[in-house]
Amino acid sequence: MASPQSTQFAVAVHVLTYLAGAGAGPGSQPGRLVGATELAASTQVTAVHVRRVLAPLREAGLLASTPGAHGGWQLLVDPADIRLDTVWRLVRGEEPVLAIHLPSPRCPVGRSIQDGLTQIDAEVARATEATLARTTVADLVPR
Repeated sequence: MASPQSTQFAVAVHVLTYLAGAGAGPGSQPGRLVGATELAASTQVTAVHVRRVLAPLREAGLLASTPGAHGGWQLLVDPADIRLDTVWRLVRGEEPVLAIHLPSPRCPVGRSIQDGLTQIDAEVARATEATLARTTVADLVPR
């Protein structure tokens, strides 16, 4: 069975959904912050990984973090306004969707395969984003 190239997207969506369900979002009780340790326990990754995954979301203004012993994370945007394609682009950056390798330039197939695979990767990325655009974080919050 193939393993995913990266779990960053899944961790990011998990955390956003957790924060939305935990009342750590806009209009919630002031001061409700969720610590990286709590988020790490929920996602089963390290707190360092959680902070690394959330950094681009914070930079984009979706989240805020407060450092310190009583600090933590909270949503700045209504979960209904956070589409998963936005999260995908923020977390993924310019990474290809497919795990494209670097073939030998001495190989007749290797000399030309990159262009074809790069084009396919772009098509897969567009299709993925179109599918993700139909879902928001609010859609994933358990009722």
